[in-house]
Amino acid sequence: MILVTGANGNLGSATLAALRARGATAIGGSRTPGDGMRRLDFDDHSGIGLGGVSTLVLISAGYAEDDQVIGRHAAVLDAAAREGVRHVIYTSLTHAGDHLGFALAHRVTERLVCACGLPWTILRNGLYAELFGGLLMWSDNGVESAFGDGALAAVARADLAEATAIISADPTQHSGRTYDLVGTPITAADVADRLGVPHRTIGLGEYRRRLLNEMPELLPFQPPMLSSIATSIRHGFLDGISPDLTDVLGRPVCDPLATAVAAASATRPGPAR
Repeated sequence: MILVTGANGNLGSATLAALRARGATAIGGSRTPGDGMRRLDFDDHSGIGLGGVSTLVLISAGYAEDDQVIGRHAAVLDAAAREGVRHVIYTSLTHAGDHLGFALAHRVTERLVCACGLPWTILRNGLYAELFGGLLMWSDNGVESAFGDGALAAVARADLAEATAIISADPTQHSGRTYDLVGTPITAADVADRLGVPHRTIGLGEYRRRLLNEMPELLPFQPPMLSSIATSIRHGFLDGISPDLTDVLGRPVCDPLATAVAAASATRPGPAR
């Protein structure tokens, strides 16, 4: 049986759906499980139960500070080794993402995965096209961003979910492998052109000010995380490509530009009333 953690999240739920579409025996794990899911709270170390699981798909529990994320991952890997899991698949961060503010938790977890004593596969996922489009900010004159002319090798979440499902359904042939699952480079100007509006670049300082002063819903660790994404794209650190995703999928990747445009369109303000 395959267990996908974080099954109520976007990537986890899409991976679980892709596995079931392939006819795999798979269940989801979540702190707040729905029908057909197993309760799995990484903060409750004594309650992490992985009995009957052959393949564990560990979706990064990255929505916290690094020490908490690493502690969660260490606990579930300890449980996997203790309860007889035969293969661990971890969704990490693209190789080019070492400059990002949330990279450390991923790289430490990769070390933990490799040292846990179980066969493993590491999926170094690129940044979502959905995220790229969603981070564009609408103004009266079009869209704004701190990305400048930089490109992101963005990837549609559905492609990552399908790749994870393919590998999880037959993990032995992927044992000990690390894949760099990125898409094709797109820019903010590309998205704006497809939307039919201009794009204006703002400075990194202005972007950070907006994050701190105009978005009170953000948690303390998120403004530096988002700023690191902006400066890494702006200065050309996240535009590298790899054949790994198309090789795993056996087909061309989904168009990340169309995905980013759809995400940006979803945040477009409606007409004033």
